[in-house]
Amino acid sequence: MFLELYRVHQFIKKFFIEAIAPPYEGREILRQCYQVGYKSLALISLTGFITGIVFAKQSRPSLAEFGATSWLPSLVGIALLRTLAPLLTALISAGKVGSSIGAELGSMKVSEQIDAMEVSATNPFKYLVVSRVLATTISIPILTFYTAFVGLLGGFLNITSSESTSFSTYIQTSLESITFLDITSSTIKAIVFGFTIGMVGCYQGYNSSKGTEGVGKAANSAVVIGMFLVFIEEVIATQITFLFRT
Repeated sequence: MFLELYRVHQFIKKFFIEAIAPPYEGREILRQCYQVGYKSLALISLTGFITGIVFAKQSRPSLAEFGATSWLPSLVGIALLRTLAPLLTALISAGKVGSSIGAELGSMKVSEQIDAMEVSATNPFKYLVVSRVLATTISIPILTFYTAFVGLLGGFLNITSSESTSFSTYIQTSLESITFLDITSSTIKAIVFGFTIGMVGCYQGYNSSKGTEGVGKAANSAVVIGMFLVFIEEVIATQITFLFRT
């Protein structure tokens, strides 16, 4: 266990060294941002929209018992921006992006393409690992706020079907309880989630064992460990944010 922790520490340390040192793989980072961000929009849109509808529909009976259905837009906005949007985006990305990175780098490791890059005087760590981790770190915060927006649209569809609320009134009501701390904490959480997902996927793929079995194991480990760490980070972030609120 301690040996594995040491390898993880060295891997993360090497990432920061390579990320700072030139040359920079700007084109590859943009290509990976396209792979991580744009190609995840369909799944993110569907999940965020359904989440907004379901959350608004499930919350209405509880608020109706206290005669507080007018608070429903604020509740949807707070829940999405504080917790649901970062967590949903991270979990979907861990399943889709994390497994893809783990399988891709694992297959390159098995087929000895990484060794070939080293022989050809190319830095495979900078090209393969740094670009992907930076792409997930950049893309997932953007996807998080996109998820929140789509979720608000889903909540509006449910609320307006029952109360005929205008869109401008709904948006104004749902965002009036959002504070700067909410936006800041969600952004920081999304950045940490993105870094974790990219780092776990790259580590599992880059250090996969030989053989086709290692590729599947790397992809599976990237998803399981990535989701596990996301939940732990969510708990820690919630506790820290609570301290700032008090």
